[in-house]
Amino acid sequence: MKSLLNTEKGTCYICGRYGQTHKHHIFGGPNRSHSEREGLYVYLCPMCHNIGRNSVHMNPGANRWLQKEGQMAFETVHTRKDFMDIFGKNYIAEE
Repeated sequence: MKSLLNTEKGTCYICGRYGQTHKHHIFGGPNRSHSEREGLYVYLCPMCHNIGRNSVHMNPGANRWLQKEGQMAFETVHTRKDFMDIFGKNYIAEE
C-alpha cells in the first residue's frame, strides 16, 4: 500500500533532504506488518532515521511526533476505534 503520509523514496519526510533514504515503519516491533499494510511508513535520510542524535531511533520525542503524524494520517481515512483495534494505543493526546 502507498504511504498515507505522502512520502516518496529519495526525499526525507522530516528534513526534505534529497538522496539516500530508508523506509521507516512508524509503528515497529509487533506492529511493523500493520504499518506496512496500512501505509504507515515514511522515507527518512540516514540522519533523521538512525544516525543523528535527534533521529527517530535515537530521540523518543521525534519518534512520538512521527507516531502522532501516523495516527492523524490514519484517522483521515479510518476511525480512532479502527486505529485502537489495530495498534492498541492512542498516540494523540485527548483534548
